Amino acid sequence: MTHTGDFRVTLLGTGTPIPRPDRFGPSTLVEAGEQKLLVDAGRGSTIRLYQLGIPMGRIDVLFLTHYHSDHTSGVPDLWLTGWLSSHYARRTKPMRVIGPVGAKTLIAKLAEAYAADIKIRLEDEKLPPEGIATIVEEFDSDGVVYEADGVKVIAFEVDHGDVIKPCYGYRFEYNGHAAVLSSDTRYNQNVIKYGRGADLLVHEVAMARPELMTEAHIQRIVAHHTTPREAGMVFAQTRPKLAAYTHLVFLASDKVPAPTTDDLVAETRSTYDGPLQVGEDLMQFEIGEDVKILQPGVRR
Repeated sequence: MTHTGDFRVTLLGTGTPIPRPDRFGPSTLVEAGEQKLLVDAGRGSTIRLYQLGIPMGRIDVLFLTHYHSDHTSGVPDLWLTGWLSSHYARRTKPMRVIGPVGAKTLIAKLAEAYAADIKIRLEDEKLPPEGIATIVEEFDSDGVVYEADGVKVIAFEVDHGDVIKPCYGYRFEYNGHAAVLSSDTRYNQNVIKYGRGADLLVHEVAMARPELMTEAHIQRIVAHHTTPREAGMVFAQTRPKLAAYTHLVFLASDKVPAPTTDDLVAETRSTYDGPLQVGEDLMQFEIGEDVKILQPGVRR
């Protein structure tokens, strides 16, 4: 039996490679029924889980979108710290990872890099060996990549740039509802295809003030992402109950300040007039007949 509030999306990290304390690295928690599914584990994702009171050992699956370091730098922390016997960890079964081709290499190399730590803790703390084991599954095309207890997860390829491949977004379906996460992408028809019919569409975005767009490296960054105007076009074509932004790439220099969230909304409104929310770390979306926006109480 399902209940109100048992399909929820929490933005753990809405940031970028910038090491800001208010916007941690990209990471999103999807809770559906009894399942807790994590998409990417950027810098600080484990801290956000701690603030929510969710033990790392309660994460059923880690889904990876692509292999930029800002999306994966928290993976070793989730894996290794989540193995400890303390209340905030307590993983006693293998960590399950699902991602595009490259996931097996990432996890295998982490096991090599942290072999000494693992050996020490097995001998010294007598931690369960199955808690540091991993089960890694890879995919290389659009389709269902996970299905259990009424939850279906569909991966779809997106376009983060000519050489930033593979890169995938995810559609989570549960109890007749759907939440779609775009991942990092340019304006892309596949996001529109898999975003249709979604209750919640969480999309990345990048922008810079016009005076900064004359610089080549700024042009290059923006060319790998979706502008607010383009994101509005995606929202206008998919018409979710709520459109939300994460992974806010607000570019600046020592002379030109970053755009504001007001700038972001104004630009989006040039192409989209529907429900819109600029995401913040720890913002939650409760999905039912409508989508409610919550700010949870957190541990400090």
